[in-house]
Parts: sequence; C-alpha cells; structure tokens
Amino acid sequence: MPPARRTESTQRLAGLVAGLLFFAAACALGNQPAAPVDEELRHYLKTAIETSDSFVDRFDAEVWLLSKQEPMGRFFDDPQQRMDMLRRIHRAASSAGLQPEVVLAVIEVESRFDRFAVSSAGAQGMMQVMPFWKNEIGHPDDNLTDIDTNLRYGCAILKHYLNKANGRLMDALARYNGSYGQYWYPRRVMNAWQDNWR
Repeated sequence: MPPARRTESTQRLAGLVAGLLFFAAACALGNQPAAPVDEELRHYLKTAIETSDSFVDRFDAEVWLLSKQEPMGRFFDDPQQRMDMLRRIHRAASSAGLQPEVVLAVIEVESRFDRFAVSSAGAQGMMQVMPFWKNEIGHPDDNLTDIDTNLRYGCAILKHYLNKANGRLMDALARYNGSYGQYWYPRRVMNAWQDNWR
C-alpha cells in the first residue's frame, strides 16, 4: 500500500476506534451517547495527540489517551485538563523508562492528582517528593508543586529504586514510600493499577 493510502487508512482506523471506544464507554455506563462524539473532547484529544512527543505514533496516542479518560475523570472534570495531565504523565514516565500506568497508580495513591498536596512528613506534589532531593541534586530553587518538575523528580526516583531492586516493582514501591520490608503501600499501588489504569 502506498504511504499516502496507509496514512489515510490509519487515520480512518483511528477515527473508528475512537468512536467505538466512546460508544462502548457510554454503553458500559448504561447510557446511550447523546451524540456520536463529544466535540469538545475530540478537540482536546486531537491537541493532546499532536503535542504528545512520547508516543510512537498518533494511533497509539489516541488509543492510550482514550483508554485513560474514564478513570482520570474521577480526578478532573475538565477534558482539556485530563488530556494535558495524561500527556505529561506519559511523557515523564516514558522518559524515565517506566510504565505510565504504574506512575498513574502511584500518583493516585500518593496524592489523588493534587499538585499542591503536602504530607505530614513534608513530601510535596503529585508524586509526593521530599524537598531534600532539591538540595541533593543542586537545584534548591526547583518548585515541587510544578507538575512537570514533580513528575521528573518522582519518575527518576522510582526508576532508581526499580533498578536498585533489580526490576522487582513491589520492592521498588516500598523503597519509594520509605516502607521497605513492608508491603501495605505497594499493595495499594498495585490495587489502584489493577482497578483503574492497566
């Protein structure tokens, strides 16, 4: 098939998949869709796909972003905000060599996607990064409530612990939480992953 036809065919397939996913989601909730496609969501999805530099191609981006819309809707009402957050998380996780779905589960457990969350121990932001890390790496002025900064820190830290644990995710998660040797925290993350993000 010539390249032009392949692109056109891929775009048609992506559009069909998008429509089917919207329809299936609506039916699963017991509602028929009011219209075939939510135009506002389509606009934000298109923008997110075109600016998502961590995806192999636009079709992969569309399928992944659509599949995470429903669970992300529990935390963000605005479709644009959902798409933007998913794109940022996918980029940071992919850049660190992590599965974006695991990072989504960590964020759900750590902060429920609250960028201004502060723990009793002083950990900050969506991935609950301890401020001492800023001095450790020589960036004392970094803002851990900045979404991209927090994601870069959190993903780098989690990847470090994953390497240290020789790829054993449960051990890496326990180290990330500071509860190494206990598994209540990794179980919470894995439950969030299994229930909402995988």
